[in-house]
Amino acid sequence: MSRAPKHTRPDLYSRVTQAIVEDLKRGVRPWTKPWSAEHLAGRISRPLRHSGEPYSGINVVLLWAEAVAHGYAAPIWMTFRQALALGAHIRKGEHGATVVYANRVKRTEAGDDGQDVEREIPFLKAYTVFNVEQIEGLPAHFHAPAAPQPEPQQRVEHAEAFFRAVGADIRHGGGQAYYAIGPDYVQCPPFETFVDPEAYYATLAHECTHWTRHPSRLDRDFGRKRWGDEGYAREELVAELGAAFLCADLGLELTPREDHASYIDSWLQVLEGDRRFVFTAAAHAQRACDFLHARQPANAVAA
Repeated sequence: MSRAPKHTRPDLYSRVTQAIVEDLKRGVRPWTKPWSAEHLAGRISRPLRHSGEPYSGINVVLLWAEAVAHGYAAPIWMTFRQALALGAHIRKGEHGATVVYANRVKRTEAGDDGQDVEREIPFLKAYTVFNVEQIEGLPAHFHAPAAPQPEPQQRVEHAEAFFRAVGADIRHGGGQAYYAIGPDYVQCPPFETFVDPEAYYATLAHECTHWTRHPSRLDRDFGRKRWGDEGYAREELVAELGAAFLCADLGLELTPREDHASYIDSWLQVLEGDRRFVFTAAAHAQRACDFLHARQPANAVAA
């Protein structure tokens, strides 16, 4: 009979959540502006594995937070063994970052009828990765300098194409951004009213993440009844993470919206009351991103 791993699962949830709670208490959202255009040919991106594959879900938040805490500009991470295989080594005294992955273990138990029943028990496992700035002896392409990037002063065509392909009813006008679930449309102020193009597309990303909650799409419902309640706070955290993930995928810098500063206290209440919710929120945000990406033309090219 297989046994579940001996490590205590709640400890990992609590440790990760506590780190995020501490950032929020300092007024820092670890998923905003933790990247730099100094690496990866000037591109903004999610954290990347050594193979170039982007991380997803909660690991995006964990590694962005780690990058902020230690000032890493490079987005690439790898394990000790991966560095070794490349002929490199971790610099003495460096400490790695924790990332997690979900696994399942099979366990045989007695059923109600006395017969053995095999059950699958989900659990999280953690492992350690290091930023390339902590590693010596890597091939030169891991530290390639950025090409100069022009400051965007107009609409970004690949972002325009992305949101057109989503297929949401996006209406422009007024001074507020929101998703109306009943009539099922996204409302957004005109492009010209935003301080820069990134702010406009980040707002669309946030509201389009909300758009995925409709019963005809991902049917995401946290029991939201009114503005500011716990269900509202949970959905807003999903949309906040979804916008961060989408902006990274589109190569756009995400800066915090001033009207979202008031959410921090409500997020703290949710996270301090439910140590697993940030994992749940990141998973929902990832599903929303996957849903929006799936609506793109098959040959669409990312930024």
